[in-house]
Amino acid sequence: METYSILETNLLCYQKTEDQDLTVAAVSRCLTLLELLAGEREPVELSDLADRLELPTSAVHRLVTTLVNHGWVTQDAASQKYALSLSMSTLAFRNLDARNVPDVVQSVLNRLAAETQEYCRLAILEGRDLVWVARAQGAVTGLRYDPDMGQEIVLHATANGKAWLATLPEEEALEVVYSRGFGATRKLGPNSARSIDELRTRLDETRKRGFATSVEEAEAGTAAIAVPFRASFDANAPVAGTISVAGPLIRISPDRWPDLARSLNTAAVELSNIWPLRTRQRTMTPLIVATGAVR
Repeated sequence: METYSILETNLLCYQKTEDQDLTVAAVSRCLTLLELLAGEREPVELSDLADRLELPTSAVHRLVTTLVNHGWVTQDAASQKYALSLSMSTLAFRNLDARNVPDVVQSVLNRLAAETQEYCRLAILEGRDLVWVARAQGAVTGLRYDPDMGQEIVLHATANGKAWLATLPEEEALEVVYSRGFGATRKLGPNSARSIDELRTRLDETRKRGFATSVEEAEAGTAAIAVPFRASFDANAPVAGTISVAGPLIRISPDRWPDLARSLNTAAVELSNIWPLRTRQRTMTPLIVATGAVR
């Protein structure tokens, strides 16, 4: 049997730990790279990626080469620039299909959008995050609000985020936001909360009203209201997600809030009633995908 001295054993353990740390670091860098490319409309040069990741060009080249070989990133033959492939989108839709999320929510969203004639979205709770999974456009005339479904849901600045946070004990809600800070990966609106005291006040208002609002908090020129829905009709069931109505500031005005809130609460009750059936429902209703931007 091969034996090792104490020094050799310590060196072997150190080497194993170091290798594990390097593997974790590589995975972290790959994920950061994918997130960076996901926000780009056009392919990006290798040197630009290296600058933005604050890594040596050689290291980034190894990362993108690995991702290209696995089909997650593509390289333009002419410009040699890199872009995210459609593999990530395919994976996301495959996961949503496996959960049957679009199946059970789209008809509810479609009716809500038709009733409010505004842009409606649904987000589901994933741990301590909300993730957009479905949308419906109800605006037929005038300005249309069509935000990117890939946008981060900034909990302290969005109606959806505050609708969920308001269901938590105050201390837990504030801790969730405090641990992340009041910044974001995208530009927020001029009215977004910038302190715990501001957020505490807004969550208190949300609880008293029964619905959350965001007026130029997540984005300048827009407003939204949202309510949570639960995983079943039981009032004590856990929150499954949130549902919202959003649009240009000029239309989502305070005088409309009560009517919009009533429509949202009706939709939330319906979602809670059908949510447990999502694992058995297999009839797919296509998502309404709107194009364009606020204009």
